[in-house]
Amino acid sequence: MNEEREQIIIWVKAAVAQGARQSEACKLINLSAKTYQRWCHPKHKQDGRLTSKNSPPNKLSEFERKAIMDLINKPDYANLPPQKIVATLADKGIYLASEATLYRLLHEHKQQQHREKSLPNRHLHKPVACVATAANQIYTWDITYLPTAVKGRFFYLYLVMDIFSRKIVGWQIHETEASGLAADLVRDICRNENIQRQQIILHSDNGSPMKGATMLATLQELGVMPSFSRPSVSNDNPYSESLFRTLKYRPEYPEKPFANLSDAREWVNGFVRWYNEAHQHSAIKFVTPEQRHTGQDAAILANRDQVYARAKATHPERWSGKTRDWSVRGEVLLNPDKANTANASKKAA
Repeated sequence: MNEEREQIIIWVKAAVAQGARQSEACKLINLSAKTYQRWCHPKHKQDGRLTSKNSPPNKLSEFERKAIMDLINKPDYANLPPQKIVATLADKGIYLASEATLYRLLHEHKQQQHREKSLPNRHLHKPVACVATAANQIYTWDITYLPTAVKGRFFYLYLVMDIFSRKIVGWQIHETEASGLAADLVRDICRNENIQRQQIILHSDNGSPMKGATMLATLQELGVMPSFSRPSVSNDNPYSESLFRTLKYRPEYPEKPFANLSDAREWVNGFVRWYNEAHQHSAIKFVTPEQRHTGQDAAILANRDQVYARAKATHPERWSGKTRDWSVRGEVLLNPDKANTANASKKAA
C-alpha cells in the first residue's frame, strides 16, 4: 500500500510540474485532494484539528457539579426525571442548571436510567414457536365483530381454526363477549373432534375472553395448552386474522347489517360450509380444508401429479423444466423462529 501511495504521489507531482492543477490531477485518478495532501505529510498521522484549550466561561465548577448531584439524588428528586426536577425547582424559585446539563451530569455518573418508581416498559418476548405436523395439534381462535341494524351494537363471532388443515373446527355467534361462552365453544370442539388431554395447543390474543378465569379453568380441565400473542401484535395470530379477512371480503358478504342473531348465524353457517368443503385453499395446494383435515389431500395431490406427468410425456415440448409441484405440504409453523423459517423454506424448495 505504501509503495502504491508513493507512486501516486510521484505521478501527481509530475503532472503538477508539467502545468496541471493539483486538484484536477487528483480528480483524474479518483483521489481526494485532501487525501493527497495528507499523504505528502505522513508525519501528521494524528487528527490535525486544533483542540480548544480554553474552558467555556459558563462551565460549572466541581463544587457546583457536586452540589447539583447531591440535590437531584435527595429523596424528593431521586425518582424524578430532569424535566420534572427543573420544573419543581423553578416553582420554589431555584435555578441550578438547565435540563440538558442535568441529563449530562446523570450520564457522566451512570445514573441515566429509569428514575421513577413505576417499572419501565417490559420487553415482550415473542410467543414460543409451535409446529403442527397433523390435524388436531394446534388451533387458533379469535373474535370478530358483525354489524347489526342498531348503530354501535355488534354480534360477536367466535371462530376456531386448525392451522394444519385450515379447517374451521368450531364457531358460535353471541350478543356479548364472555369467557364462559368461549369456554363452552372449546368444550364442544374437544368433544366433536375427540380431543385427548395434552393433544392440542390453543393460540389466541390477549383479550379478556381469551384469558378470563372461566376460559383458563376450562382449558386446564380439558388438558388444552394455551398460547397467547403479544399485546397489540396481530402478526402473532396470523391465521385467524387472515380467515376473518376472507370472511368479510367474500362477494356474498351482506352489504347491510344483520337484522338479527338468526340471520347472522345462518350466513356464517353457509360461509363455514363453503370454506371447509368447497374452498380450494392456496396454502394447502388448493385442496379443501376438509380434505386436508381428513387426510384425503394426499391421494388428490398424487392424482394431480400423475395427470401432469402424463401431459408432459404426451407433449414434452411444452415443459422447459419440471412439472408443477403437487406434493403434500408437511409441517405448518405458528410464530416460527428465523431458523425454523429458513428450514421450512429449504424443504419447500
